[in-house]
Amino acid sequence: MKVLVTGAGGFVGSALVRDLRALGHEVRAGVRSAAQAGEVPAQLDDRDMLDVACSGVDAVVHAAARLGQFGSRRGYWDDNVRGTHRLLAAAKAAQVGRFVFVSSPSALMTPGDGDRFDIDETEPYPNRFFNAYCETKAEAERIVLRSNTDEFTTLALRPRAVWGPGDRSGPVATVIERMRAGSMPDLNRGRDVFVSICHIDNLSSACAAALDPMRSESDVVGGHAYFVADGQPVELGYVFGRLAAALDVAAPTRTVPRAVLTPALAAIEAIWRIPFVGERVEPPLSKYSVALLTRSATYDLAAARRDLHWKPTVEFNSALERMVRNA
Repeated sequence: MKVLVTGAGGFVGSALVRDLRALGHEVRAGVRSAAQAGEVPAQLDDRDMLDVACSGVDAVVHAAARLGQFGSRRGYWDDNVRGTHRLLAAAKAAQVGRFVFVSSPSALMTPGDGDRFDIDETEPYPNRFFNAYCETKAEAERIVLRSNTDEFTTLALRPRAVWGPGDRSGPVATVIERMRAGSMPDLNRGRDVFVSICHIDNLSSACAAALDPMRSESDVVGGHAYFVADGQPVELGYVFGRLAAALDVAAPTRTVPRAVLTPALAAIEAIWRIPFVGERVEPPLSKYSVALLTRSATYDLAAARRDLHWKPTVEFNSALERMVRNA
């Protein structure tokens, strides 16, 4: 199968290119500006460029996105929503048969959420989103799923906190960096927080399943989103303990009183809303990052197992140790 993967310059996109090629697919790596063999320019703001990138391919895996937490709302809409719309139009014009969107559970995240367990695909989109990233991932996902037809199969995968070898800026990599620096606070004060996360190899295998019409029939998967994650949720305190042992550092013990944390987060967010700050660097903490570290969020994988005939295979402890060795 000939496949275009957008966002191929990033951690997720580059891993998908590598793994899909290893499975025998002919893959075009869509990047901002082509520099190597197998790469094509695929800037989401250039429809002509996207037409060329989509020409002659059988499927598109759309992994490009504006990430982060801050920056202009217009920038997020331009990249994540309007860019996805242009890519869909180019794919349809090129008679691409299948379009797989790499989405995120953040599309369902609201400021008022508490602990949530075994969330499944019946969960509706919220009326109020946590930030522009969450809002635009949700809108892009809706556009993708609404575009499904008998001739153009569209579906979305929702991995959370993708991690693994080669990651330098994701949630797990950030925790490793901060633990090494001794700057990782204990935000949960011993309270158990369970989260579903997704190793890159599990996401790659889910993408491969989503591309395979023999495993994921169009009339079953078309127009649907699927949670994908590692086989079992992890408890964050346990993860920090494993990391501390592997890194030979102390586990986080420094707590931040809520009376200090709340105004500090408000001040940080006020500063990071300044465009030239928010566009350039991630804050040390934010309401969003604190929510990810203090709220339980686990996902039911039954739909992906049933419809994609997929299951996660990476064992957490050994994969974490390998990542720490290579970090």
